[in-house]
Amino acid sequence: MSSVRTWSYAIALVAAVGSTAVPAQQPRASGTLRVPIEYYRLPNGLKVVLSRESTVPTAVVAVYYNVGFRLEPRDRTGFAHLFEHLMFQGSRNLGKLEFIRLVEQNGGILNGSTRFDFTNYFQVVPSHAVRRILWAEADRMRGLAIDTANVNNQRDVVKNEVRVNVLNQPYGGFPWIDLPMHANSNWYNAHNFYGDMSDLDSASIKDASDFFRTYYSPRNAVLVVTGDIDVGATRAWITEYFAGIPSAVVPPKPDLTEPRQTAEKRFTRVDSLATRPAIGVAYHVPERFTPEWFAFGLIDQLLAQGRDSRLYQELVQRRALTGGIDAGINFGLGSMYDYRGPMLWEMQAFHDADKPADSLVAAIDAAIAPLRTTPVDQATLDHARVKVRSALYTEMEQFAGFGRANLLASFALFDDEPDRINQLEQGFARVTPALLQRTAQEYLRPTNRTIEFIVPAAKSAAGSH
Repeated sequence: MSSVRTWSYAIALVAAVGSTAVPAQQPRASGTLRVPIEYYRLPNGLKVVLSRESTVPTAVVAVYYNVGFRLEPRDRTGFAHLFEHLMFQGSRNLGKLEFIRLVEQNGGILNGSTRFDFTNYFQVVPSHAVRRILWAEADRMRGLAIDTANVNNQRDVVKNEVRVNVLNQPYGGFPWIDLPMHANSNWYNAHNFYGDMSDLDSASIKDASDFFRTYYSPRNAVLVVTGDIDVGATRAWITEYFAGIPSAVVPPKPDLTEPRQTAEKRFTRVDSLATRPAIGVAYHVPERFTPEWFAFGLIDQLLAQGRDSRLYQELVQRRALTGGIDAGINFGLGSMYDYRGPMLWEMQAFHDADKPADSLVAAIDAAIAPLRTTPVDQATLDHARVKVRSALYTEMEQFAGFGRANLLASFALFDDEPDRINQLEQGFARVTPALLQRTAQEYLRPTNRTIEFIVPAAKSAAGSH
């Protein structure tokens, strides 16, 4: 969840050991993606990814920490998000909000966000500003300003964000908080990601300091620099600023596995602020980088992306049940590429009160059924590949190239293999009609889904479905 901020910028070698640099040029099938990558680790465990792309004279500097909503300790819910805020409150050599001013005064933009499996910070700046931004990122990784005033202030900011974005917002938390909490069984995947108010209230300075030393350690992070950079100079600056930062022992990652869902789940939430009913549906998706995962990515394109998608055609064009339907893997918090643990394919649709919610469920089933009963023809499969490739390229270019840095950081952080960015198209190319059908049969069965019904308070007495 990207923080809601009032700042105008927000929208958005020598000492290396165990180097696993990927050559910039490598034989690759004609016409497929080829992102140049240099990948290595510093002695303190910090992963580093460099990728030169000189189309425009800008660069992206991004630091990802391997702690997100579902990786925070049980009695520290909301800490991952709290630290996203604290990281802008000052460090050893930069005062409160000076990091922001440094970026803006150099003509850049910046932001941070908390997601399921990471917390990230990124800056898009003119190429000549890369060195000073690296220094600034190292300064806050080395020593964040954690004091009573900052912790109390930002804790109140986070609590107010919960009130504004969820408690006092029509459809607040729908579906990105609601559906995971009901669809998942494992606490780490199913707790309130904004955090329990009592956990936030009980946070002490020691708790905050311990969390920072543990999860904001170089050994738990990846630094990515992409764009119009001098790779050699950038490596030297990274060594100068980051190599001396002490590391810490990172605790073992919790077990995030989910049992296979065998019965459909349904729940209703009465929303006193909602003006229209809404429906949210979630299906568990295959494990990342399996053949079925690639197949599901194509299924998502066929069913839910664009006006030619089957869900849009069925619910909007044919049955006029809703004005639109939105869906995706990791919906609302990223894409199918930038997460690690179990994930849902979620969809949402708002509808008028005279359209029974069960009629939308029936239409969804009608759009899905052909994929489960009949293999798609080659032309349909090829069309889905074109769509998924277009979406991938668009994602890479978002926010002036931040999208590419995001994918490189995710694959380095989760898989120790940033070159996976160059393997995506081949994965989709290997999907066959038979594999796509088998994937739909297993993962789009009604017993693998959770359905949420949003009912406006004024309508709840009459019922909605």
